[in-house]
Amino acid sequence: MKIKNLIIILALLFTACAEQKGYKIVDGTIVCHTPERPVGQQDMLGYAAEPMECVRVGFIGLGMRGVGAVRRWSQIEGTEIVALCDLNPEGIERSQKYLESAGRERAAEYIGTPDAWKLLCERTDIDIVYIMTGWQTHAEMALYAMECGKHAAIEVPAAMSMAEIWALIETSERTRKHCIQLENCVYDRFEMTALNMAQQGLFGEILHTEGAYIHCLDEFWSRYHNNWRLEFNRTHRGDVYPTHGIGPICQVLNIHRGDRLKTLVAMDTRAASGAKYWKDVTGQPCDHFANGDHTTTLISTEKGKVIQLHHNVMTPRPYSRDYSLTGTDGYAAKYPIKGFLLGERAQGNADIENLSTHRFVPKDVFDRLMEQYKHPITTQTEIMAAKVGGHGGMDYIMDYRLVYCLRNGLPLDMDVYDLAEWCCPIELSALSIENGNKPVAVPDFTRGGWNKIEGYRHAYAE
Repeated sequence: MKIKNLIIILALLFTACAEQKGYKIVDGTIVCHTPERPVGQQDMLGYAAEPMECVRVGFIGLGMRGVGAVRRWSQIEGTEIVALCDLNPEGIERSQKYLESAGRERAAEYIGTPDAWKLLCERTDIDIVYIMTGWQTHAEMALYAMECGKHAAIEVPAAMSMAEIWALIETSERTRKHCIQLENCVYDRFEMTALNMAQQGLFGEILHTEGAYIHCLDEFWSRYHNNWRLEFNRTHRGDVYPTHGIGPICQVLNIHRGDRLKTLVAMDTRAASGAKYWKDVTGQPCDHFANGDHTTTLISTEKGKVIQLHHNVMTPRPYSRDYSLTGTDGYAAKYPIKGFLLGERAQGNADIENLSTHRFVPKDVFDRLMEQYKHPITTQTEIMAAKVGGHGGMDYIMDYRLVYCLRNGLPLDMDVYDLAEWCCPIELSALSIENGNKPVAVPDFTRGGWNKIEGYRHAYAE
C-alpha cells in the first residue's frame, strides 16, 4: 500500500510540474495549453485584405537568403522595394545593385544597430515586412510589424516555440494582418503536379505520407551569422526544421480545411556528430550537444491519415525532402527517384518471384503525366521562374503568388494556421522525446474552425 501511495504522489508531482511548463498529461498523452480566443476576435480562415495596386515592401535580413529575395522582387511587377535592413552593409549594397540593374530606385537603408529593424517597421509607406534573419528573431520581428499595421512574411521556420506560435496567431487575428510563412517547397514543380493529381483523384484516398529535411550541412555551418543555426541545434532537441517536409503534405491532406493534425510521437538517435561540428566551427569544446543526428516524427490526423517526418543535418546522406504520397489507387515519390505508380495501369502482371513488376510508370508515361497535370500556377509562372531562379524557380513562384494575392485582394496560399501547424513539430517533437517518446496532442490552432473550409485550393482573380 505504501508503494502504491508513493507512485500516486510521484505521478501527481510529475503532472503538477508538467502543468507549470504549459502542458499536462492526460491518459498518457501530453496536452499543451490552448488559449481561449479573446472575446470579439475572429479567425483568419479565408481572410483577404483589401487589394492594393502596388505592394510596398521592406526587407529585414540580407544574408544567405535575403539578397536573393530582393533580386526576385525586383523582377515582379506591381511592387516597390522601399527599405532594406541588416546589421552589416555588404548585403544591403549587393541588394542595391540588383535594384539599380533592374532600373529601380535605391531603397532606404537601416544598418548596424540592433533595433534598426523597428524603424523600418514603423515607416508609413510599407505594406508588408519580409523577414529573413536567424530563426530566433523571426517571431519578435513579425509581431512588431503587425502591431505597426504591416503584413508579415517570415522565412522558415517562422516560430520556434508554442508561445511564439500562439502570439503570432493572436496578433494576426487581432490586427487583421496576414502572417505568412515563406515555405518555398510547396511551389516545387513535382509537389505542385502531385497536388494537382491528388486533387483530381488519381491516387485515390491519400493515407500515408512522408516528408523530410535531410541535408548534411557540414559545408554550411560556418556561413550562419554568429553560428546561430548550429547554436540552436546545440541547445534544442527534436525536429527543429520541419516545414519543408510537412508543408506540401499538409496541403495534400487538406489540413485545417477538412482534416487536422491530431497526435504526434517522436524519437531521435544520440547526438554523435554535433559536438564535433561545434568544435570545428567555433574552436571551443562542447560538453553537451542536445539535438540527435536523426529525428523521426509520426503525426496522425483526425481522419486517420499518417505523416512521417525526418530531420537530419548531421550525417553524410544525399539531400532529400523524402516527399511521397501513398493512396488507395496510387503512389507518388520524389526522392531518391521521381515516379508515379497508378494502380493496375502501372503494375503489369504481378509476379511473386519478380517484385519489380510493381513498378513506377515508364519514363515516357511519367513525362506525359507531369505535362498533363502540370499545375496552373506552374504554367503561369514557369518562364519567369526559369529566368529569375531561386531553388529551381520555386522561390520566385512563392514571391509572385504572395504579390498576386495581395494585389488582387485574395486569401494567401498559406495562412497563419499553416504557419502554426508546420512549425509546431519543433517544440512538440522535443516534448515527446524528452518525456520518453510519449504521444503529444497537437492543438487545434483554428480553435474549432478546422473543417469550416472544404479542401485546400489556391485563390485566383476572376
